[in-house]
Amino acid sequence: MENRYLGRNKLEVSAVGFGCMGLSHAYGAPTDEKEAIALIRQAADIGYRFFDTAEIYGTQEDPYANERLVGEALKPIRHEVTIATKFGIRFDTSRGTLPYPIVADSSAKRIRESVEGSLKRLQTDYIDLYFQHRIDPTIPAEEVAAVMSDLIQEGKIRSWGISEATKDYIRRADAVCPVTAVENRYSMMARHYETLFPVLEELGIGLVAFSPMANGLLTGKYGKDVQFDEKYDYRSKMPQFTTDGIDKNAELIRLLQETAEKKNATPGQISMAWMLCKKPWIVPIPGTRKIERMKENAGAADIGLSEEEIKILDTALDQIPMSEVFGGDKN
Repeated sequence: MENRYLGRNKLEVSAVGFGCMGLSHAYGAPTDEKEAIALIRQAADIGYRFFDTAEIYGTQEDPYANERLVGEALKPIRHEVTIATKFGIRFDTSRGTLPYPIVADSSAKRIRESVEGSLKRLQTDYIDLYFQHRIDPTIPAEEVAAVMSDLIQEGKIRSWGISEATKDYIRRADAVCPVTAVENRYSMMARHYETLFPVLEELGIGLVAFSPMANGLLTGKYGKDVQFDEKYDYRSKMPQFTTDGIDKNAELIRLLQETAEKKNATPGQISMAWMLCKKPWIVPIPGTRKIERMKENAGAADIGLSEEEIKILDTALDQIPMSEVFGGDKN
């Protein structure tokens, strides 16, 4: 797989990254630990060189599970891969209620605790890309960026980024410590963060796109009969997977299928090739538990779409009906 470079410091990553969250969180009961480690290693064998995790990707009982899996899986090839993890949100266990509420906390003390915990679980002495998971409204961007600058000088992290960022926050943070990447939701169904593109381009900041296939809907593999585990799988509550949502998105799926046929590709590959060919600094991070899907996702990097083809797709996306999408915005 070809590589891409994020930020002014040219952080090297594979064109398609591997989102590890789904192995432990949000997409069904956690994968068996040995199986999950094997899958991550298979991803590396296929050509993935960018792995995304977070300290909070796990279960209520074990919120740190995902980082441990990633650390164990990549330990033998640590210096051949780029690892991203996150700080800034935590479970609030003080109330004793389940499920535990998630709260934003980007205080300097909490960041210090988080980075030490992540380094230990990832079995490494540095983190390549350290994302603020969510903005903490009580802590100014400048204060968070100052801590990141200190961590870079100490060698504990090599670069940093922000997830679910806004224009103002990006500018303020970047002025103190250069931001390498923004990690935001981005897909054909959730395009509201395209308003950030001019700022990212101006400042030389990359975009790591999570949920690039709208939580899997854009693969075209889900019909009205789809059922998800209500306890472990967040898709059971997502509007795009309801019967009404499937109906509303039929035209979108047809568009993907027709384009895929022309390109000898799959709908899921087209949904990612669309963003890969749009900007050289966009890197999608799909996740999966299936080796065949892992190979398919990596293949999206090999599909070429011209500027005219992207324009045609964008025009269609502006016009065709779509359902609400989890984490999306109509604007």
